[in-house]
Amino acid sequence: MDVQIILGSISDKEIAKKAVDVLKEFGVEYNVTVASAHRTPERVENVIKEAHEKGVKVFIAIAGLAAHLPGVIASKTVKPVIGVPVDSNLDGLDALLSIVQMPPGIPVACVGIGRGDNAALLVCEILGACDGSMQNKLQKYRAKMAEKIEKDALALGL
Repeated sequence: MDVQIILGSISDKEIAKKAVDVLKEFGVEYNVTVASAHRTPERVENVIKEAHEKGVKVFIAIAGLAAHLPGVIASKTVKPVIGVPVDSNLDGLDALLSIVQMPPGIPVACVGIGRGDNAALLVCEILGACDGSMQNKLQKYRAKMAEKIEKDALALGL
């Protein structure tokens, strides 16, 4: 398994789906579960341990409000952790700031509020650092994005 996605709450399911859709497109193996840093800390530890046993390479942690989940995961692994803040209160700024303000020595990467898709793309880039075929997939993905913008520019017709 390449990626373990952990949602702090089932209400974060739609953000996780964005990540899953991208991971499927790139052929990345993943697992998704729910575990709360505050309400089920033992479960979080068990999920991390099981992910390590399955050979996880990267964690994605989706969390809102105080958003401690990404930091808790990072404190228990040396694998990369990508935090995805959730727009639950304060337009998601509370979660964003909680994730990006990690103490020295325990980093967490952070993508934009609700951007599960960008978290998955960052996973692909991390995996691609040592995998030429993943780099090729990413280059093709970006070429398709550029092609769409070119078509949009032509279709504008103003």
